[in-house]
Amino acid sequence: MRTNSDGDAAAIGRIPFGPIVILVAAVASTLLLAARPAQDRHEVRMWTFARLHHQIYQQQVAEWNVAQTPRIDLSLLSLLAIEQRMLSAFLAETTVAELIEVERRNAARAFAGPLESVGFVDLTDRLKAEGLDQAINPASFSPWTTRGRIFGLPHDVHPVMLGYRADIVESAGIDVSKIETWDDFAHVLGPLMADRDADGRPRRYLLNLWETHFEVIELLLLQAGGGLFDSDGRPTLDDPINADVLVQLAVWCAGPDRIAADVPYFSASGNKLLLDGYVIASFVPDWMCNIWRNEIPQLAGKVKLMPLPAWKPGGRRTSVWGGTMLGISRTAANQEALWEFAKYLYLSPISARELYTKGDIVTPVRSLWSDPVFDQPDAYFSGQAKGRMYIELAPHVPVRHSSPFGAIAADRLQTAAISVAAYARRAPGATRAELLSEARRALAVAQADVLANVRRNSFVRADFHEEAGQ
Repeated sequence: MRTNSDGDAAAIGRIPFGPIVILVAAVASTLLLAARPAQDRHEVRMWTFARLHHQIYQQQVAEWNVAQTPRIDLSLLSLLAIEQRMLSAFLAETTVAELIEVERRNAARAFAGPLESVGFVDLTDRLKAEGLDQAINPASFSPWTTRGRIFGLPHDVHPVMLGYRADIVESAGIDVSKIETWDDFAHVLGPLMADRDADGRPRRYLLNLWETHFEVIELLLLQAGGGLFDSDGRPTLDDPINADVLVQLAVWCAGPDRIAADVPYFSASGNKLLLDGYVIASFVPDWMCNIWRNEIPQLAGKVKLMPLPAWKPGGRRTSVWGGTMLGISRTAANQEALWEFAKYLYLSPISARELYTKGDIVTPVRSLWSDPVFDQPDAYFSGQAKGRMYIELAPHVPVRHSSPFGAIAADRLQTAAISVAAYARRAPGATRAELLSEARRALAVAQADVLANVRRNSFVRADFHEEAGQ
């Protein structure tokens, strides 16, 4: 028979130590937090996903923290980490970083519920009262706008041009100023495909494009006047303009007169193919200039930029790819002070110059477009004043959607593009009318699928003003 002391010892032995450790840690962290200096408790967190942004912001944050409050604690996180933490906090209505810099697709996922449940502060009235809705390039607000309300301060514009191998083009005596439309592009640069290998295939192609390059497909749809959603968030994948573009993509990528090749973006293999001149031209938003500069330095002085060829004479000569915003969390205290910091960080001339000189990104603040920094020749791009070229195109970038169903729509659009290209490969003699019929069929399937997903969300469906029973 065990004594009481034996029983007590046995009972103590059965106590799990895991919860005890957690409890002790929780108490210790609480005591440490209480013991921190008062000014530390007034710090606010800012998350960014871009290493370059993090580097650029360091000096400005330090200067703010010396003279202003609240103090900003800037952290670099992966996009996935930001998205998961942000959405978890928004859904649970718990605290999260007070300032969040996030990319377009991640931000859109926060717009799935009713407006009053969006986790970011609604900036619409502030922007209008201060005239910033016009001081900033209007199209740059579109990725952060849902149901007429703006939830983010735009970081950029991201116009798109073609980056092309000027050394190859000019040595062949070709004048790119004669190119206005995509038809001109194929015709004027066509002689560069005359050199063929033993199998009769061109040694180089004209355009870096493939039916799996969703971002490029989307920017071409937008340039042509199409897209995935309308301004009310209604899916528009079956837009006739989209069908026309997918047909042209199939002709370029899979037709008997193919001019495009698959050169993967953001990869060592793709960079090597660009360096080898396997493709003449690639789609280059302003931020891509920085990637080329750092990852393919051997192309310095061999490349130039030109506006995108238009789909029709007199049409749009640019598009848009990518985008970032700075948002204020709805649970944050002292939102007015955070708003002042957001403007300090994003709207100043210093920010604009830093962003361009270190990141090749042009500011969305229209009053800063006259800064001489954008007129500086860029040796990498053969002495072109590329900043001025991008700024001249900035007012013409198309507006975009902010639908939380964008990822689904992107997947379905890519499936449709692959289907049309596969049809072109199976039937190399197919007429344009036959390709168009296949494009319409594939896009109708995609549209039905995306619309079904959207209609399951009662908040979004209500904004369609659909008749009962539809």
